[in-house]
Amino acid sequence: MTTVSDVQKKYYSLRNNIDKVVHKLETEHKKQMLCKSGCDLCCMDYNIFPVEYYSILNELKIAGFVPEKPEIGENNSCVFLKNHKCTIYQSRPIICRTHGLPLLFANEEGEWELSACELNFTEFDFEDFTFDNTFPQDKFNSKLFLINKDFIQNFREKEYSEFDLIPLKNLLTEL
Repeated sequence: MTTVSDVQKKYYSLRNNIDKVVHKLETEHKKQMLCKSGCDLCCMDYNIFPVEYYSILNELKIAGFVPEKPEIGENNSCVFLKNHKCTIYQSRPIICRTHGLPLLFANEEGEWELSACELNFTEFDFEDFTFDNTFPQDKFNSKLFLINKDFIQNFREKEYSEFDLIPLKNLLTEL
């Protein structure tokens, strides 16, 4: 029988694989990547799948993380952003791990589309992007979706549908 812990291990494995791809791409695009400590334009109040939410919650509880009162800022800023730095960086969601990279995804028409941070790649020819030097967002999102589906089938504390998302900021009330 599959347990929630088993499914969370699959999530952590996926996250580790994503981190390896991200590292490769950050190294390859280091001349164009301007993301540094203090750059927080993409740090927003995201909604995440239950498998991510509860995995992050578990990690933060084990680490003894004590949240600070959120800074008053823009309504859409992440509550875990303090002095322009992520306070849950090691446990951050997958979406946060891929920001700044050139992301490849299929649009609503099924055509490949490229998305990249407007601050990065300012002097890079977009024709030079290929499947090999971009992050395959759909591939990893599909894997995350399937892991989440497995998670919610085995999670007994609360009922979720496969499309439910939880605001990251809700972690504040559970820590």
